[in-house]
Amino acid sequence: MKICIYGAGAIGGYLGVMLSRSGADVSLVARGAHLAAMKENGLRLVREDGEAVVRLRATRDPAELGVQDYVIVALKSHQAWEAAPAMRPLLGPDTAVVTAQNGVPWWYFHGFEGQYADLRLNSVDPGDRQWNLIGPERAIGCTVYPATEIVAPGVVRHVYGDKFGLGEPARKETPRIRRLAEAFEAAGLKAPIMPEIRDDIWLKLWGNLCFNPISALTRATLDVVATDPGTRSLARRMMLEAERIGRRIGVHFRVDVERRINGAAKVGAHRTSMLQDLESGKPLEIDALLTVVQEMARMVDVETPAIDAVLALVQQLGRSKGLYPVFPEEVVAPEIAADS
Repeated sequence: MKICIYGAGAIGGYLGVMLSRSGADVSLVARGAHLAAMKENGLRLVREDGEAVVRLRATRDPAELGVQDYVIVALKSHQAWEAAPAMRPLLGPDTAVVTAQNGVPWWYFHGFEGQYADLRLNSVDPGDRQWNLIGPERAIGCTVYPATEIVAPGVVRHVYGDKFGLGEPARKETPRIRRLAEAFEAAGLKAPIMPEIRDDIWLKLWGNLCFNPISALTRATLDVVATDPGTRSLARRMMLEAERIGRRIGVHFRVDVERRINGAAKVGAHRTSMLQDLESGKPLEIDALLTVVQEMARMVDVETPAIDAVLALVQQLGRSKGLYPVFPEEVVAPEIAADS
C-alpha cells in the first residue's frame, strides 16, 4: 500500500511516523526547513512513552513519488486549494484522497440527493478547483482528533489523542475505506469508520467556528473563552445558529451545546490554531471554519447575526495583519492552473 502524506507538518508528520509502522510504503510532501531536516536526519516523533526516528522519502515535488493508493491531505483548507494542481501526478484511476482537515470540506455535498446534490461551496473551493482537478469521487472524509506540534524542524511532538474518524461521502463502507482503517489500526491509531462522517465533521466544526475566531480576537485561551460569561454566551449563540443550519441539511448533533462548550473548557489553557497562526504571522484559516457556515446559512435561509458579526471582525483582523484574504480575489480557472 502506497500512502503519500501531503503536508507533513505536525499532524502529517505524526501520521507519517505512525503509518510507517503498519508496513505501508509512506512518503511525505513538505517544504522549507522542516523538509531539509527530515531529509538529513529523518523524522523524529516525540511521545510520552519515548521517541522514534524514521527515514521516509520526503520531497517538495509530488511528481517524484508517482501514483499512490492514498493521498492524505494534512494541509489547511486554503493550502490544499493552492496545492490541488500539484497533486495530480499522485493520482491514478483508483487513488483515494483523504481530507484530514478542520472545517467543511470542498466535497461536502457529493453523494447528496435532491436540491443539494453536488452543490459547490465557493468559500472553500473557489472556481471548483479541487472538485475539477481531484474529483469528489476520490474523497474520503477524515476528522482529526490528536494534538501535535512541530517543536523544531524535523521534530514533531505528540501532545494527546490517537483517533481519526473516517467516512465515505456516499455513506458506504467500501473496500478502500476498510483497507485504510486497517492500516491506521495496524499503526496503533484508532480509526472508526463513521456511517455519516458529516456528523463528526460538524461536531468539530461546531467548536472551531466560535472558539477559534473569538480566541484570535481576544487572545484568550480555550478555557477562558469557554468559561468567561461574555465569550461563553457569544460562543453559545454562534453554535445555536450553526446548529439550525446543520439540521436543515440533515446533520445529527450527538451532544448539546452546553456539553460541547464544557468539553472545550476542560481542555484547559490551549491556544487555538487560529490564535497560534495569528501570533506566528501565518494566514488565518477563516473560510473553512466560518465563511462557509455563513454561505450555507444563506443557502438554507437561516439568519446568523452572531456568526456574521464575528466573521466580519476576524476577517478585518486578518486583513489588518496581512493574513487574509487567503484565496486570491481572481481565481484562475482549474484547466489553466493545472498547466501553470
